[in-house]
Amino acid sequence: MKTLLEQTFTKVQLPDIALQVLQLGKEYPVWALSGQLGAGKTTFTHALCDILGVTDAVSSPTFSIINQYDYTDDGGTARTMYHSDWYRLNDEEEAINAGVEDMISHADGLCIIEWWEKAPDLLPARTFYISLEVLDEQTRTIKCSIK
Repeated sequence: MKTLLEQTFTKVQLPDIALQVLQLGKEYPVWALSGQLGAGKTTFTHALCDILGVTDAVSSPTFSIINQYDYTDDGGTARTMYHSDWYRLNDEEEAINAGVEDMISHADGLCIIEWWEKAPDLLPARTFYISLEVLDEQTRTIKCSIK
């Protein structure tokens, strides 16, 4: 893995960090987001949605498996962001049955996957990896990498 960004931040700095990450990862359609429970994966995704101008309510897809949000890219084209959480999935077969393979292959915008470790073989070669680590109640470290 090649590290593109590693930075420590607080929740107040999250919008700036999310913008940096968006600029770094915009050429990668699939983002694999990892971190322990409570690390801020959904909070980070919400910050990205704010930057992209998503007007829908952003929530964790833990029970729905896949949420989708509409936004308009810099060129004025309507796009869809898929936000998927594989925490409740047991394996790759269950992920495929839940439709995540179709989501990845047909995405016309950004596809963010939490708990991707449950079915890593489903990720395309051009995946942008983001990990969040809890340092304390207010502070996190973010690391962005590519293969």
